[in-house]
Amino acid sequence: MAQQKTPNVGLARLLREAAWSETQLATAVNRIGTEVGRPSKYEQSAVSHWLKGTMPRVEARAAIIEALSRRLFRPVTYAEAGFPTPEANGSPLGTVEGLVDLGRQDMDPSRRSVLGAALFSVALTIPDWPDVVGRIEAHAAGQAPRIGMGEVRVVQEMTERVSELDDQFGGRHARPMAAAFLVNTVAGYLKAQAPDAVRKAMMSAASDLCYLTGYMAVDEGLHGLAQRYYLKALELAGASEDHLTYCTTLRGMSVQAVDLGHGAHAMRLADAAASASPQAGPRMRAFLAGQQAHAAAQIGDRIQALRYMKEAEKAMEVAESRAKAFGSYDPSSLMYHLAQVQHELGDDIGAVKAMQESNKLRHSVYRRAKVRHLGLTAERQLAIGHLEAACDTWNEALDEYPLVQSGRCDERMREMATLLTRYSSNSQAKAVLERASSLGVSVAA
Repeated sequence: MAQQKTPNVGLARLLREAAWSETQLATAVNRIGTEVGRPSKYEQSAVSHWLKGTMPRVEARAAIIEALSRRLFRPVTYAEAGFPTPEANGSPLGTVEGLVDLGRQDMDPSRRSVLGAALFSVALTIPDWPDVVGRIEAHAAGQAPRIGMGEVRVVQEMTERVSELDDQFGGRHARPMAAAFLVNTVAGYLKAQAPDAVRKAMMSAASDLCYLTGYMAVDEGLHGLAQRYYLKALELAGASEDHLTYCTTLRGMSVQAVDLGHGAHAMRLADAAASASPQAGPRMRAFLAGQQAHAAAQIGDRIQALRYMKEAEKAMEVAESRAKAFGSYDPSSLMYHLAQVQHELGDDIGAVKAMQESNKLRHSVYRRAKVRHLGLTAERQLAIGHLEAACDTWNEALDEYPLVQSGRCDERMREMATLLTRYSSNSQAKAVLERASSLGVSVAA
C-alpha cells in the first residue's frame, strides 16, 4: 500500500503570504529557470502536487526558494518551505575553508556549468559591519609556516596584475587564474602564523582579491558565483577591519543588482555601503553617491537621484583638486553614472552626451569598459534615431572587441546584431553587421 504523502504546510503558508496563485508560482519558477539557462515548463498542476507533498526536483526547489524570496523581499529558507537543506556545501564552512571550496569549484572545468547556473538572489543575507569586524577562525599554530609583509605584498601585487589583465582583456581567462591563486597560495597564507598586524594585512589583501574575482564573475554573467565571492570579501574585510574593501564590495554588489534591473535591492546595498563608511574621503564618497544616484533613478526616485548625483559631483571636485588617482573612481566613472541616471529618468539625449564624454575621459588601459560602454552608447544613439552615429560608435567598439574576452562585451555585441538586423537595407548598418559576423558575433537569442 502506497504511503500517503504529507501536505507541505510550509510551502502553502509561503504561497499565502506571497498572495500568489499556484499558476503564478509556477510562472515565477519557470522565469528563474530561464535566467540560469535551465528552462522549465511547470504548470499549476505541478505546484498542486508540491503542496500535496510531492518533493520537487533539486533545481526546482532552488528556483522556488528564490522566487518566494524575491516576492517577499526577505530570505526564505529551505526548511521554511518544507524542503530538506541541500547537501552540496551544506555543512557550514569557515571563511578560509569556504574560500578554498569555492575556489576549487571555480578552477574545475567540470563544475563550470553548475556554477554558471547558480542563482542571483535579491534576498541574499548581507552581514553588517559589526557582525564581521575582527571575526575569523583561529587556527592552531601546529606546523603552519610563518608569514610576513613580503607575502602580503605578493598577494597585493598578484591582485594588481590580475586587475590589469581584466581591464585590458576581460575576466574570462583571468578569473580561473585568480581562483587558483586563492586556493593554492592565499588560503595557506591565511592559515599561517603571523603577527597580528601582518595577519590583518593578509586578510585585507585576500578580501580585495575576492572582490576582484567576484567582479570578474559578474563580467561573465555568473551572478550567483559572484555573490559567493563577494560574501567572502565581506567576511575577510570585516576580519581585517578594512572598511574600504567592505564598502567597495557592497557598492559592487549594488552595481551587479542595478545592472540586472533589481533597483530596490541595489538601493539597499548602495545605502548600506554609504552608511558603513562615515569617514569616507571625497573620492570614495563620490564613488558611493554615484551608485546611490543610479539605483534611486532606477526605482523612479528622481529627487533622490539628482540629489545624490549632485553630491557625487561635489565630492569629485574636491577629490580632483587634491590629487589624481589613476585606477580609482574618476571623472569618466562619474560621467558614466550621470549617463545611467539620465537614461533611467528618460533623458536619452542627455544620456548619450554624458556617455560620449565618459568615453573621451576614459584611460586607454580600460579596454573592456571601453567596448562595453561604446556598445551602450550606440544602443542609446539608435534609440533616439541616430542610426549613422550609432554605426560609427559600434565600429569603434568592434576595433577593440577581438582583444577582449568578456561576457558583458559579448552581450553588447549580440544586442548590436539584433538591433541592426531591422536596418539591414541601410548600407552602413549592413557593413557593420557583416564586420560583426566576421568576428563571430551572432544575433541574441
